[in-house]
Amino acid sequence: MGRVTVSNMGLRFDRSAEWLEADGLGGFASGTVDGIRTRRYHALLLTATTPPTGRVVLVNGFDAALETAAGSFALSAQRYRSDVVSPDGPSHLVDFEPLPWPRWHFRLPDGTAIEHELFVPHGAALVALTWRRTAGAGAAQLVLRPFFSGRDYHALHHENDAFRFAAQERNGRLAFHPYDGVPGVIVASNARYEHAPDWYRGFLYTQERIRGLDDEEDLATPGRFHFDLATEEGVLLLAAEGHDRAVLAPGASAASALELLRSSERRRRRRFPSPLHQSASAYLVRRGAGHTLIAGYPWFTDWGRDTFIALRGLCLATGQLEIAHDILVQWAEAVSDGMLPNRFPDHGDTPEFNAVDASLWFVVAVHEYRAAVEARSGSRPARGQQPLVEAVEAILAGYTKGTRYGIACDDDGLLRAGQPGLQLTWMDARVDGRAITPRVGKPVEVQALWLNALRIAAPLGPRFEEGFRRGLDAFRHRFWSEATGCLYDVVDVDHVAGTTDASVRPNQIFSVGGLPFPLLEGPRARQVVEAVERTLAVPIALRSLAPGSPGYVGRYEGGPAARDAAYHQGTAWPWLLGPFVEAWVRVRGSTDAARIEARICFLEPLHRHLCEAGLGHVSEILDGEAPHTPRGCPFQAWSLGEMLRLELGVLATAGSRA
Repeated sequence: MGRVTVSNMGLRFDRSAEWLEADGLGGFASGTVDGIRTRRYHALLLTATTPPTGRVVLVNGFDAALETAAGSFALSAQRYRSDVVSPDGPSHLVDFEPLPWPRWHFRLPDGTAIEHELFVPHGAALVALTWRRTAGAGAAQLVLRPFFSGRDYHALHHENDAFRFAAQERNGRLAFHPYDGVPGVIVASNARYEHAPDWYRGFLYTQERIRGLDDEEDLATPGRFHFDLATEEGVLLLAAEGHDRAVLAPGASAASALELLRSSERRRRRRFPSPLHQSASAYLVRRGAGHTLIAGYPWFTDWGRDTFIALRGLCLATGQLEIAHDILVQWAEAVSDGMLPNRFPDHGDTPEFNAVDASLWFVVAVHEYRAAVEARSGSRPARGQQPLVEAVEAILAGYTKGTRYGIACDDDGLLRAGQPGLQLTWMDARVDGRAITPRVGKPVEVQALWLNALRIAAPLGPRFEEGFRRGLDAFRHRFWSEATGCLYDVVDVDHVAGTTDASVRPNQIFSVGGLPFPLLEGPRARQVVEAVERTLAVPIALRSLAPGSPGYVGRYEGGPAARDAAYHQGTAWPWLLGPFVEAWVRVRGSTDAARIEARICFLEPLHRHLCEAGLGHVSEILDGEAPHTPRGCPFQAWSLGEMLRLELGVLATAGSRA
């Protein structure tokens, strides 16, 4: 269907590109530029019942048409089974603006122009939708049918007899309660409501089909809303029950409530220094009385490893140190036997301790947080730091003496980890219970993290400095491969002394970049960077395995098993661009000239990507082979976090820093 030109920004977006509006609680609204929902997760009102988890879809979408003297013209479209797209709303779409929130411009055959906008106020499970006529005269009635489900956000909905279509009127609002145990939907509008219950069947979600998953759904529609756009702006406010009271005062009109919401949200968004800062805020959400960090939209919640990697860009680089402290303190309380959990599940509070690196990334994040506080205040951080220091000491003590899954400091000062059939590194995909990249033994990036953690802890006692020196000597001696001119990916494979895995993977880049203290310098550091650039670098990402290697898969396609098998076997990861570019600049002396060149070579393509998949965000993964199609999560925290770390820190030149 071509592209839509964004005239006020000079940018061009694919019609299938996705937008995101997050509510700060774990819920969100999302969809595509042309309005055709392509994922089960695309929804107008998707709320977190136990923030940031327990997500349910309440309102999926709508059909809308404008009735004028010249006829009825669609402003929306759906895709149904057999790839039937109806009605033809996207054919009238002439412009789209993503900022400060999504706004669509339609031009109808009779000359009527309609502007439609949508935003989610921060801190409430509510979405505000408006339509106004900007050109044309005479009658202009907007007729809208909302589509409801009331399902878990990972599930699909189908026609059934239990769905309740009834609407109750309360203080001028409409309340819908489709199912027990699911929040009701409160609707405020300046429309006339016509109750006309029906089922719309066979919605087709193409992204689910591409991912090899169930891809069809039935949705219920209780009736129609009629707005008179000839006399006023059409206003539709949809709120999860319990979130309506704070913003929809009894007796207040929908239009007045909208103006309060719109002015407040506009002021909030104007405070962001840049669009990237606004995008970063989508991942910072409430958990209980504190904060946490969502790993990605639309299907991830909060993960340990992702949190500590992404926090460095999303919080520290952007100066949100209070939120960073809040997040780190909450996680510090979860240390158990020297380990932090890698994920809190959506349902229940039992943590999962299945990552060797998550705890070490926490140590790095604490170190960089404390350095940021010191840089801001001019003195060493004091208040509120003790829980973080104690957590760091507990992690290092646990890893030194030994903890779960064979994790322990070995005689050579390096960190061993892993058991047969288990994967503990970030390369953690499994197929039918089988680890695709188990990497049992001493993985290279784990050593970089471990040695950085020891170096960070050196002020806490001489044993940490001694451990760092011993481990560094072993690392430099044991990981260099003369045959490949770079580093082994794993040594002591499966805990067999002296064995090595020479697979060329991006994990070695952490020996030179991405961490506070590089482990390699001089010619060997340069060789590692050149090997990674030569074999693994693609635009905006690094491949997870070099082409031509055994098991290499260049495209992330097919059903879940096929995709999991490709996840770390050639698929390219944008978050790895951060450590790579930092290493690239370091081996060139960290000069302003090197930073400027890196901005042109690596950062400019990232900025172009912001218009390609998840608008204003960076994708989780790409195909390893051209054209490097974006895949996975279109809104990924650590991908955007590393871009911000580059933009605001690593690649800031002397002039820009001033």
